[in-house]
Amino acid sequence: MLCAQIARGDLEVALVSSFELLRHPAYRTVDGVSISSDGPVYSVFVAHTGDISQVEEIELDPASETSVNLLRCLLAEWELNPRLRSRSPSSAGESRARLIIGDQAIRFREEQGNKFNYWDLGEAWKDLVNLTFVYAPWLIRPEVARPKDVADRLRARCDENLARLDALIAEEKEFERAFCARYYRQNLRFAFGDREKEGLLAFRTLCRKHGLLAGEQTSLSLA
Repeated sequence: MLCAQIARGDLEVALVSSFELLRHPAYRTVDGVSISSDGPVYSVFVAHTGDISQVEEIELDPASETSVNLLRCLLAEWELNPRLRSRSPSSAGESRARLIIGDQAIRFREEQGNKFNYWDLGEAWKDLVNLTFVYAPWLIRPEVARPKDVADRLRARCDENLARLDALIAEEKEFERAFCARYYRQNLRFAFGDREKEGLLAFRTLCRKHGLLAGEQTSLSLA
């Protein structure tokens, strides 16, 4: 939804899927801030039974092109060839392999526990290339005037929120606070520095290698 809105110009600034940036490199990227992981992310995984190498079909969550294309890259690099198909409402309760992301992934793990194995895509990426994976950067449309001012405000707001992370966790209503403390401090990262940029460019390289991305190679335009 946000990807479509910023692409149409309905939004001038948005935190969106990193694949949107790779597909449309004309955006400026806010330096210093992203949502990423440097190892297990916990909330982006393939839930499956048995060994992942034996999975014959995976249902895709269409909510994130980044996670879907990350999965495609990982499968190709590991020479795994399950069928990939979009999830349908009629199959929601079936115990087949599926890609799940975000809050619904956290709820799924709480509800299903060890009934499934979980192939964590953040961990698989780290094992493959030993780099951070960027799920979502802040993007600014190219026509926005004074993009650095916008970026400075976003960086300041990120710093403010991280400084009061304990208070934000204490306000959490749905998930246990102990889990949130681990998740926000150990699984997620919020920087966009050299390591994150290197990881994002490595993702771009693999997307091109496996036919998921066309166009010329360009450098990141930072604000």
